[in-house]
Amino acid sequence: MDSELMPHFYVFVLATFLGLELIRHVSPLLHTPLMSLTNAISAIAVVGSILIAAEQKTTFSTVLGTMAVTASTINIVGGYLITYRILRMFKKREPRKQ
Repeated sequence: MDSELMPHFYVFVLATFLGLELIRHVSPLLHTPLMSLTNAISAIAVVGSILIAAEQKTTFSTVLGTMAVTASTINIVGGYLITYRILRMFKKREPRKQ
């Protein structure tokens, strides 16, 4: 692996491990606000990955940037759908008319 890439790889592995540990210990009542926060973080990731893909320094960075845009967009859309579904569970339902 390239010596320039190693520090970034270490940060990625550390962030992945830390993120998994934080999510695992979150109370179920906090999942909806947490989903909203992760959607905002993914939006920042989309902007960064668009910038990386647009630079077109190498083919590898362009492909990785495009994959990051795709993955982040899927994450954002899925996160909002799940948040919407969770919030619907807390709405009071009107009794059925007979």
